[in-house]
Amino acid sequence: MQKPSEENEKQSFLRLRQVALRLVIGVLVLLIFWLLNKVDWLFSPVQQFLSIIGGPVVLAGVFYYLMNPLVDRLEKGRFHIRRTWSIIVLFIVIFGLLIVGIVSVVPLIQEQLTSLLKSWPHYWNSVLNSTAAFWQDSDMKWVRDLINQYDSQLQKGLSGLLKNTASNTVGGLGSIVGSVTTVIIALVTFPFLLWYMLKDGHQFPGHVARLLPQRLQSSFLNVLKEINDQVSNYIRGQLTVAFFVALMFYLGYLVIGLKFALTLGIVAGILNLIPYLGSFLAMVPAVVIGAFISPWMLVQVLIVFAIEQTIEGRLISPLVLGSSLKIHPVTIIIVLLAAGKIFGVMGVIFGVPGYAVIKVIVSHLYQYWRTHAQWFQTQQSINEVSGSQDDDGAAHK
Repeated sequence: MQKPSEENEKQSFLRLRQVALRLVIGVLVLLIFWLLNKVDWLFSPVQQFLSIIGGPVVLAGVFYYLMNPLVDRLEKGRFHIRRTWSIIVLFIVIFGLLIVGIVSVVPLIQEQLTSLLKSWPHYWNSVLNSTAAFWQDSDMKWVRDLINQYDSQLQKGLSGLLKNTASNTVGGLGSIVGSVTTVIIALVTFPFLLWYMLKDGHQFPGHVARLLPQRLQSSFLNVLKEINDQVSNYIRGQLTVAFFVALMFYLGYLVIGLKFALTLGIVAGILNLIPYLGSFLAMVPAVVIGAFISPWMLVQVLIVFAIEQTIEGRLISPLVLGSSLKIHPVTIIIVLLAAGKIFGVMGVIFGVPGYAVIKVIVSHLYQYWRTHAQWFQTQQSINEVSGSQDDDGAAHK
């Protein structure tokens, strides 16, 4: 038998190895971000290419992970519908529901946004009137002096901004036209990408694995399966949680009588796709509107937020997401900050699943290296010899 001290040393070694692996993954991710930031000129053609195909590919990928389980169930379940017909049926049902939802919801959102824009001057004047007495207080004199001090600089800055805006109008219009064209191309091409993903996507891992040596095919398929599980769990989980968050905020705002409840609920659901920070960002417009209406409405908005956070954190997120990604919250925040700095909004949304993919790849590479590295083999042999000697010593005693 092994001595307790040796067993503790083994456990300490295993814990140290896990910590080292996490540090290596974190350093590699930060190194990739740093390289992308430093050699932007090298990756600019890649970025331009990804900006063209990225939209439809990402959109098709999201719908693929939502629809593929349904296609598999229709094909392999009790219905035994051919895969092609299963995809056609789901296309008709899901896109029909999307069209009905857009036709019924978009006019309501447009009406609420129009009402918000019309009511904004009234909200603003009410805030000015309520703070006028406080603003004229003698204790606020230093704030007024500070604003007056920078007033001339502000006017110069606005003048320069107007000149730059006038000179860049043509370029701005060209950028808008380009953005609209990109959106149209994405909306037109993504259904075709989605069709082939659903139809032939399950064959992709096998085709790629056959390009590798026989001894690597099994490990490669395991890596792809783990990546697929991580990404699919994340996408389906985040969209499910976002839906319930939007529904809870909408119902909560509806109960307290807050204006623009539908628009604010949808905004909350979309922003909730940003892990940890999304719900707090979603509260900003609701808090502003609540403060404009009355202090009591602001209190009710905060109560709705507290109830939503409690239900989401204690019930919905644990049931839907659980610990599928197994990533520490501090790591998630660091990834969000780094990815947002480099890739903007898309980095904030897709930084966490991207990190999960990198983590899976690095973990398997580390396991492969550990299996074939001479140091680990030597260490394992030493442990085995030490254990056998201990057993022999115990037997002699």
